[in-house]
Amino acid sequence: MARDRYNQEDFVGPIRRILIGVIVVVLIALFLLWRIDSPRVERFRTALVDRFVPSFSWAMAPVTQATIMIENFQSYARIYDQNQELRRELQQMKAWKEAALQLEQKNAKLLDLNQVRLDPQLTHVTGVVLADSGSPFRQSVLLNVGARDGIIDGWAVMDGLGLVGRIAGVGQTTSRVILLSDSNSRIPVTIEPSGQQALLEGDNTAIPPLNFVENPDLIRPGDQVVSSGDGGVFPAGILVGQVVEGPDRRLKVRLAADYERLDFLRVLRSHAAEKIIDPGSLIAPIVPPVAPQPAQPKAATPPATTGQVSTNG
Repeated sequence: MARDRYNQEDFVGPIRRILIGVIVVVLIALFLLWRIDSPRVERFRTALVDRFVPSFSWAMAPVTQATIMIENFQSYARIYDQNQELRRELQQMKAWKEAALQLEQKNAKLLDLNQVRLDPQLTHVTGVVLADSGSPFRQSVLLNVGARDGIIDGWAVMDGLGLVGRIAGVGQTTSRVILLSDSNSRIPVTIEPSGQQALLEGDNTAIPPLNFVENPDLIRPGDQVVSSGDGGVFPAGILVGQVVEGPDRRLKVRLAADYERLDFLRVLRSHAAEKIIDPGSLIAPIVPPVAPQPAQPKAATPPATTGQVSTNG
């Protein structure tokens, strides 16, 4: 078959190559134009941009609108996810509210049944944390309350969640607080609900261990740890934390206080315990032992005299 002289493939191929070459040359020229650092070339670039870029605004409008739509869609997606997260948190808060109301009613009933009298002298002084001297060897903070505010060495310090430590050093306007995580801290605690007594010893970590536990088999992870009040150092019943089990199967306490955000602390005004001198009527007094007395000989009984009865007859 004879070849068609007017076959379009004979014209399309060279034209395509020419166009591609022209485009490549133009792109290279634009690249070189934008790379040249010269005031004259800079003015030319500015004039070129002012001449052609505004005329292409109609072509960029669909791209701009598409970008805005994509950003709005992503924003709506984030808002939807946040809304779902807030809904889940609201459901959890409702459950916690119901549990708190039940616990409050139960606590009120128990207080009424037991005729519990809360100590009116257990007030507090709020101070601001001035400095944190935390280190691998010492855990303490500095408060802006001191002797002028009536602070006494040894008082308990807590934040809004639980026990933080105790006052260890009082100045005129400042005082130092030794945290429970400090290696010099030793406080007696009670593990609830088993009522086991133990000693919480700081080891410069956020999870100090429990030592001298009476019966470790009665303690479970998640049990609540409160101050026992033994020794009169801390008031009894202050929340300390929860029991956790370390990798070495050792019982430790996850402290309830937020040690990462110690901004405001409360110093509890605890009064000295009253000394009991009288043992009371229920405790029998100590009676010294009585030495046994030697037996005394019995006195001889005189014989009875027999009288003769005379008869006159």
